Amino acid sequence: MAKIAVITGATGGLGQEFVSELLKEDVDEIWAVARNTEKLNGLKAKYGDKVRPVKCDLGSTDDIEALHALIGTERPDIRILINNAGTGKMGSTTDFTPDDINKTININCRAVCLLCGYAIPFMKSGARILNISSASSFQPVPYINLYAASKVFVRSYTRALNVELKSKGITCTAVCPGWIDTDMLQKEHNGKPVKFPGLVSPNRVAVQALRDSAKGRDMSVCTLFVKYEHYLSKALPQKVLMKMWLNGIKDYV
Repeated sequence: MAKIAVITGATGGLGQEFVSELLKEDVDEIWAVARNTEKLNGLKAKYGDKVRPVKCDLGSTDDIEALHALIGTERPDIRILINNAGTGKMGSTTDFTPDDINKTININCRAVCLLCGYAIPFMKSGARILNISSASSFQPVPYINLYAASKVFVRSYTRALNVELKSKGITCTAVCPGWIDTDMLQKEHNGKPVKFPGLVSPNRVAVQALRDSAKGRDMSVCTLFVKYEHYLSKALPQKVLMKMWLNGIKDYV
């Protein structure tokens, strides 16, 4: 039975770093899940035959069911599942279309739960689940409200799942990074560079996340800056934190 790792959002900045780090893990194959065939083939060309491209749009029910069927047919030994795919945008909630809302919830929340449900029956003691949450899950965040709220869901779901699966020897880790230096970030606004406090490389997040999951931790918080943000979220009233956030983004909204 093949030992595999499954990583969604595999072609993005953080996803590719996870693929690179998963090559060091004791797995026979890495199922790289993403929706762009060309980028998936590029990933395989870059990282080698251990990478298996799996085309899947996690916003599509048919595609997710096809992935479910693939797992059921091959019945692999899933050693690591990384739910990395995510979507979100900055803006007023009143500007979000129904499609924006559905897409964010389907990819950030629904797909995470479905893939955990599909993978767990094929996991043994020592297996690990990493679900990518965010430092934005620590408190309410105006103007990335929907994204932040979806990441609250992921963090709560993952930590509770970790308790449920402890008797099976499966570790679930909510990964809560701050700003990550990837192409997802809007680097300019109205001709001015956007400041991202505590900006960190995707490799650092991936390495820390895998290390924390291997240690059995239910949360991975990368860098002292984000740990300080986590502390403030517990020490200060949320109204104060939201005012601080609004002051920081006043030039961009």
